[in-house]
Amino acid sequence: MKKKWQNWVIVIIVFFAMACNNDDIKITSEDSPTAGTIHISVDESFKPVMEQQIKVHHSSFPNTKIEVSYKSEADCFRDLQQDSTRMVIVARGLNKQEDRFFENQLSYPVQYGELAYDAVAIILNRAGKDSVFTFEKLHKILSGQTSTTVVMDGNSATSTVRYLRDTILHGTPFGPNVVAAKNSEDVLAKVAQRADAIGFVGLSWIGDSYNATQLEYLKKVNLGLVECTKCAEKGLYARPSQATISRGQYALSRPVYYILKENATGLGTGFMNFMSMERGQLIFRRASLVPAKMGFTKRTGTIKNAD
Repeated sequence: MKKKWQNWVIVIIVFFAMACNNDDIKITSEDSPTAGTIHISVDESFKPVMEQQIKVHHSSFPNTKIEVSYKSEADCFRDLQQDSTRMVIVARGLNKQEDRFFENQLSYPVQYGELAYDAVAIILNRAGKDSVFTFEKLHKILSGQTSTTVVMDGNSATSTVRYLRDTILHGTPFGPNVVAAKNSEDVLAKVAQRADAIGFVGLSWIGDSYNATQLEYLKKVNLGLVECTKCAEKGLYARPSQATISRGQYALSRPVYYILKENATGLGTGFMNFMSMERGQLIFRRASLVPAKMGFTKRTGTIKNAD
């Protein structure tokens, strides 16, 4: 009996010692669509609009924490293979090989789909004379057949580089005149300084007319026009904008994809739903991207004054 009493005393002492040592106790909220913490990786060319998405989401759901890393498309896909990264935002979905790989690795299918439509914008120095581009002309420039300096948002791992290689060069290498900047912001800075250079950035960096920083960029650079390859009438050219993307007039448009690893309804699903529904789609729209999940129509009307 005495031994049992001593054992209970020891248990009580240990319990209180653990309770008093608050530094060693970590309380975590249950992961749900409106609470918890997740790590995501985002293609750097979508950084401005995704910063707005995360900012509004956090203000709407204060019990959530979305820890984001902005990096190249290839690095985003590498992160997706790690347990710590649950979602990536990139410029393409999974191919069949990647789809099978993740399903075999996780034992459940990965979700992915389009959130919006973006564009690769051509930017030029204000002093640049040539602002109209056909696909043939872009091929000559990117393959090194001209002396024009081309500034990209990084090396071969970025989505912009991959897109231009696939769309314009059809897999052939870039010319020696193509140079790499640190990121999209650095592309804008370099082109603003050099009259002989052109650059390529996502529209999210230069198309938001509500963003004071982007309006300052537009005082230093111009947007190039690209031939409309889908227009019935030949000789038409378009600058990247919400209107020209939605009408199929700007030829260098591309999707914004989410890819989500989640076998239960957690915060990743909640954030994906937020971006897919009205508030998130309006954020894409405000940034001059085209929402993929919801159609927003513009209606005009008149108001008659009362007699």
